[in-house]
Amino acid sequence: MSKMHVLLIHGFTGSGPWHWQRWLAAQLTDEGVTVELPTLPDPDHPRFDAWLPALRRHLEAVPDEAELVVAAHSCGVPLWLHHAATMDFSVRRADRVLLVSPPEPEWRHPDVRGLAPYPLDAGALRRAAGLTRLVAGTGDEYLPMHSAHEIADALRVDLDVIPDGGHLNTEAGYGPWDSVLRWTLYGTVPLVDRFGAEPHTADRSPAKLRLV
Repeated sequence: MSKMHVLLIHGFTGSGPWHWQRWLAAQLTDEGVTVELPTLPDPDHPRFDAWLPALRRHLEAVPDEAELVVAAHSCGVPLWLHHAATMDFSVRRADRVLLVSPPEPEWRHPDVRGLAPYPLDAGALRRAAGLTRLVAGTGDEYLPMHSAHEIADALRVDLDVIPDGGHLNTEAGYGPWDSVLRWTLYGTVPLVDRFGAEPHTADRSPAKLRLV
């Protein structure tokens, strides 16, 4: 069995000390998994032309025999989607990718350059990774639920909806998050909230939200 290599991609301003990505990195390290949570250049002022080369340097360093698992949060999701849309066949392909709480495609911020709007290219996404899944919380000020469904539909991926999850960040209470640890280690789906409550998963039609 190949060894696992996990790459965590933070969003705007990075991942603070109580963020689920920091917690996940510590849990994976305890499990003996190789995990990276690199600080991308100037996280308080993200620039696409600086972040994309940094991401690709980390991908290039992953051993060929390793199972590559990627989990991106917030502005890390647009970065991954830009990467997927512009990569060539020499770039390392991921085995599994989790996209958590992207901002809506037309989101803008004066300190963020080049990440939005971002592409929603389903074919490119499949070239970049074997499996991709989207997770969003209701009440996210950066991603209305109708936009989350539209993104999932355009990318042709499953969407896990976390009730009252907000932006699924520290402010929303997402430090420890057992479900994301299980997904990272075993690919366990659907993703559920930090309390392990009843999961909600939407298929590719916004009209079909179901309990599973």
